[in-house]
Amino acid sequence: MKAVVLLTISNIFMTVAWYGHLKYLPAAKWPLLGVILISWGIAFFEYCFQVPANRIGYATFSAMQLKILQEVISISIFVVFAIAVLGEKLRWNHAISFLLVLGAVYFAFLKPAAEGS
Repeated sequence: MKAVVLLTISNIFMTVAWYGHLKYLPAAKWPLLGVILISWGIAFFEYCFQVPANRIGYATFSAMQLKILQEVISISIFVVFAIAVLGEKLRWNHAISFLLVLGAVYFAFLKPAAEGS
């Protein structure tokens, strides 16, 4: 559970670093290099949570499971950010895509059948 919380915090920073400039640092007023440096500064905090999350999570989950889990957390946070901050609308095809990602989580955590049976 601790790994999931850390991954969630990490992905909040990641989403702000990757997409926050679209809303808060308009291209007409901010040079690209400045936006990159600000994003890197925010991404530093992402790594401060991501690396421990992976180290802690790897004691319980496989690397594949951790990555799939990280992706669904990332997409979940992005969807909320895109709607709440960027004003985007969730369409039916986006919802179906998200359901397919949830399916990936299900299959990633599915226990494999015993070999030779």
